[in-house]
Amino acid sequence: MMDQIASHGLFDLTVDAKGDYWIDDHHTNEDIALALGTALAEALGDRKGIHRFGDFTAPLDESLIHVVLDLSGRPHLSCGLEIPTERVGTYDTQLVEHFFESLANTSGMTLHIRQLAGRNSHHIIEATFKAFARALRRACEADPRRAGQIASSKGVLTQK
Repeated sequence: MMDQIASHGLFDLTVDAKGDYWIDDHHTNEDIALALGTALAEALGDRKGIHRFGDFTAPLDESLIHVVLDLSGRPHLSCGLEIPTERVGTYDTQLVEHFFESLANTSGMTLHIRQLAGRNSHHIIEATFKAFARALRRACEADPRRAGQIASSKGVLTQK
């Protein structure tokens, strides 16, 4: 799924993770999300000159996922996924929501994920990561009309 974020978000992203897989994927999943969220927050800095908001709806066969996010500095996750199986391969599907919760908390992102359609767990998860990547790309892109300004009527964003 990190490949989906890199490919669809157009982010230079390399992950070299080692974890306690013999127990489960929980800690590694969480640690990757925490590291990615921290890196994103550091890369965005004061968030001047970016669009700040992003959204994208991604289909994958029968699945359709909508993601909306705000790089506001206020962490929040609202996740409306209904993944029908407990596992995809060896991956515990509960970890999808936990991944995005950890990422939102460390990056200071408000993130809404909605499943509009889908029955295949793999398709739902993959479409979620694709939609997230594209929404994040839009939010992070430079807005030439803002040139050095924060996308806020107050002129400031909440910092964690």
